[in-house]
Amino acid sequence: MKHQLPLALILAATLSACSPKYDWRDYRSNDAPYAVLFPGKPATQTRSIKLDQLDVSMTMTAAEIDGVVFAVGSAQLADAAQVPAAIEAMKTAMVSNIGGTVTASKTTANGAQEIEAGGKGMRLVGRFMAKDRRIYQAVVIGPARNIDAETVDTYLSSFKLY
Repeated sequence: MKHQLPLALILAATLSACSPKYDWRDYRSNDAPYAVLFPGKPATQTRSIKLDQLDVSMTMTAAEIDGVVFAVGSAQLADAAQVPAAIEAMKTAMVSNIGGTVTASKTTANGAQEIEAGGKGMRLVGRFMAKDRRIYQAVVIGPARNIDAETVDTYLSSFKLY
């Protein structure tokens, strides 16, 4: 009888360790040509926003796990010449949302801009890019302690334009 309780606790701990924190699922957008892996079931919302001086209809698709949001936003611009300003405005807005400052920034081989930002215990890792007149942001945002490099890499490296 003495051995049942410890065995039950060990079994419960083992089973809980096997339940996946992330339920990675392939997502293909219906309104923009991209695919990505989300760590849970995503929800989609479209609303009008202002990117600097541009009024755009932005579609955001996102999933949240442990307070961390994994999101892709996309919008179609009227003119491809607006792309650089719109990308800068998206980056600025995301960093402002966490009251943070950019801690790292680079441009990838395919021309995407990647940033990391932090502030008030929050962390943002984002990739911002464009194809023709369509702009995209793929971001991970949430409490810094809940964001790990492997998960961010899995998410951002899965984002593909087609």
